[in-house]
Amino acid sequence: MAVFGLQMIFSLVAFTFLQKLSRYYSFGRWMLSTGLVRYLHPTNDELKVAAGIPLGPSTGTRVKHRRDHRRNNPEKIQTESFTIPRSIPLTLETAKVEACDLLPLHYFGEFQWLMDFSLCALFVYVSTEIYYGLLSRTEPNISILWCLLVLGFCFRILMMQTYVYFQTEDGGERILCITFGFFFLVAAMGVLVVSENSLEFGLEQGYNNFSDNAIEFLKQQGITSHGPMSLLTFKIILAFLCAFLGAFVTFPGLRLGKMHADALNYTQGQPLRQFLLYVSFTYPIIILLLWVKPMARDIICGLNWRTPAQILSQPAFETARFVVICIFFLLRLGLVKTYLQSHLNLAYERIETVRKESGRIGNLELQKKVACVFYYLCFVAVQYFAPIILILFLTFMLKTLGDYSWENIIGGGYLTRRSQLPASKPNVSPTADTIAQVTWAIANIRSIFSAMWYRGLLSFLNWWIIAAWFTTSVFGTIYYTKTSIG
Repeated sequence: MAVFGLQMIFSLVAFTFLQKLSRYYSFGRWMLSTGLVRYLHPTNDELKVAAGIPLGPSTGTRVKHRRDHRRNNPEKIQTESFTIPRSIPLTLETAKVEACDLLPLHYFGEFQWLMDFSLCALFVYVSTEIYYGLLSRTEPNISILWCLLVLGFCFRILMMQTYVYFQTEDGGERILCITFGFFFLVAAMGVLVVSENSLEFGLEQGYNNFSDNAIEFLKQQGITSHGPMSLLTFKIILAFLCAFLGAFVTFPGLRLGKMHADALNYTQGQPLRQFLLYVSFTYPIIILLLWVKPMARDIICGLNWRTPAQILSQPAFETARFVVICIFFLLRLGLVKTYLQSHLNLAYERIETVRKESGRIGNLELQKKVACVFYYLCFVAVQYFAPIILILFLTFMLKTLGDYSWENIIGGGYLTRRSQLPASKPNVSPTADTIAQVTWAIANIRSIFSAMWYRGLLSFLNWWIIAAWFTTSVFGTIYYTKTSIG
């Protein structure tokens, strides 16, 4: 407690919330149980009435009971089988989504845990940043551990969902995922050969700094080395990592494109809401351009001879990137109900599509078309939130490990780059405490991974995830727009 101070208190409060209060106050559960309306699948009796099929003698007394049972058990469908004309006039009943409706849904536990843990991690990070800004800056920052856990949960959920798509045999999802993986591999190789004068990640400078620090550390241990690996080998490994990341965000991006196209259709006549949808969808372009040096830093910081006026200083420009990403997160968070409601409205669209077809359809098949939309609500919500949470907490790690400061946006200077300062071995006697030796060793290891290294690597990974997610969302919007038109 003496080492971490108030940071430990922040973590304990957040942990207590997760352990004790999340079952009563869940941000993830509240997010889905307020403001959303779902469509109830028609019962067998309703289908028979619409199709003109005679009902049983005791059916009428059980209609209300079956409707209540249907509402409380959206995934359970009656097993009686019969066929009805596809063109029958059918009106779906609606109901507000309540917390009790979410319990049997697919991926509800994963979604609730991701949202609640991310909220606690955000609380710990913001509290730690305020603590560092107002009081001491010499303690280890344990909020990084929370950020790492959030990133781990996001990657785990994205991998689980990708594995679900890989299990399908006839849907084509496996081929689509592999195709986008190879596409992003080629794209990553192209991005990695671009000059630092155009895309200013600082990746080469950061890796060279890491390699030099590693060689120096090994020399201090009496080991002769030429460095961990060549820069070319590092970029090849990074390109394959980018291919996997691109494959993980492929289906979340395609899903976002589908929801965006549907949301624009359902918000016709609401110019403000449509404007926000367009801004939210195209906002990643602004973020991506902030790392294009001739179009961002040179113009905003007045480094271009044609635009000598300086809008922001270079330290303020670095921090402005983080602010822009945080605004992006808030914008997507504010529009989540619109996007998720567009998914729930697919049930109505499916019924309208069926009515335009000829022939007959089984009652079970028709009911499943409606029920599955709500059943996969949490699956869709995870696809919507996981990438943006991943981007947000990668930004937090970049800010902290890269030794940036929020004060730069208002004219403050850089923080002292403690991680770049070489560690000095303490002057201790042979009989000194072993803890001092361990502390010295840890300090030397930390000196290998400098702020310059974190800036280059995390900037590139964050930029790449945004680029891959936006690319797949554009593909999804174009595809589903052309499909709906056709």
